[in-house]
Amino acid sequence: MSPKELALLGEGEVAYIKQLDSDAAERLFPALEDAPRGIDLFAVLGADGTPIALADSRNAAIANALENDLVPLSVH
Repeated sequence: MSPKELALLGEGEVAYIKQLDSDAAERLFPALEDAPRGIDLFAVLGADGTPIALADSRNAAIANALENDLVPLSVH
């Protein structure tokens, strides 16, 4: 399986939930400016790593994935 095929595995079916600090969130979501420092945020990412949404709690991130008919999976 090629790296491209691997990246597309689960596309449109799964979402990865990843905990981020505010600095990492700003890098992943360039439109996010001046996020409060020292807080944890939760990114919803497509199977290929494409940012979909940003939430202030794991539960909100999971709800976002479910609302978009995606199976949420945690990234550790």
